[in-house]
Amino acid sequence: MTWRLGVAGSPIEHSLTPELHDAALAMVGLEGTSRRVELGAKDKTKLNKLMRKEFDALSITMPLKAVALEICDEIDDVATRAGSVNSLLLRDGKLSGASTDGDGFVNALHGQFNASVEGAHVVVLGAGGAASAIIDGLVRAGVASVAVHARNETKVEALVSRYANVYDFSLTYRPVDVIVNATPVEGRVDEVAVMQGVSAHTIAIDITYEPRMSAWRSLHERSGCASANGLGMLAYQAALQMQWWWDVPIDGARLLKVIS
Repeated sequence: MTWRLGVAGSPIEHSLTPELHDAALAMVGLEGTSRRVELGAKDKTKLNKLMRKEFDALSITMPLKAVALEICDEIDDVATRAGSVNSLLLRDGKLSGASTDGDGFVNALHGQFNASVEGAHVVVLGAGGAASAIIDGLVRAGVASVAVHARNETKVEALVSRYANVYDFSLTYRPVDVIVNATPVEGRVDEVAVMQGVSAHTIAIDITYEPRMSAWRSLHERSGCASANGLGMLAYQAALQMQWWWDVPIDGARLLKVIS
C-alpha cells in the first residue's frame, strides 16, 4: 500500500508536517506521499470529500480542528472532551478522528526537558482547541492544578466545569511550574514582565513555532525560564498520530531532529 497523506489547514504553505510524514514513512519502511492542502473554516464539505476520496490519513491544523470533528463517523474520547480533532484516518470506508495534541505536549515536555507534570502547577494561556487538548493531556498526566487565562469566559468556564483540578486564572496556584502560551500570535499584547508565580524554575512553552523565538518566549528566557517553541509538540503529536495510523511505534525525538 502506498499511503496518501497530507496536512490541511490555513495558512498551510509553510507547514513542516509533510517532512514529518516523509521521515516517519522512512523510519517504519512504508511507502507514501504527503502534501499540503489549503482549507479554511468554511470548507467543511470540501474537507469531507477530499478526505474520503483522495487521502488515507490527514493531519489537521487550525482552523479546521473543530470542523474535522464534525465530519467524522467516530472520534476518540480525547477528541470528544477537547472538542477538536487533529488527525483523520479512513479505514474500511469509515472516517475516524483523534486528538493527539495533549499527549504530544506532555511527551514533548518530558523529551525536551526530562520533566514530568505529575503534581505540577500549570498555567495555560488560551482556551481554544489546542489549549483544550493540552489541558486534557495535562490532567490525565496527573497535574495538581491547571489555571486557565483567556478572554473567552464561556470557554474558560467550560474547561473549569469539565475537570476537578482546572481553575479560572483568578485561582492560580503559585509558584508556577509550567506556563503554556496557546494563544494565536496575531493579537497578542507584548508583555513587559512575567506573571506572578513565574520564576527561574518555571518551564515556558510557546506552542507557536513561527517565529521560532516569540516576544513572549524571549521575555521568559530573560527572566531565567527554560523555554521551547512548538516544534517539540508538533513532532511528538505527529509521532502519536502516525502510531495510530500504522499501529507501529514512532520516535518523537527522532522526528524533532528532522525539523529542528
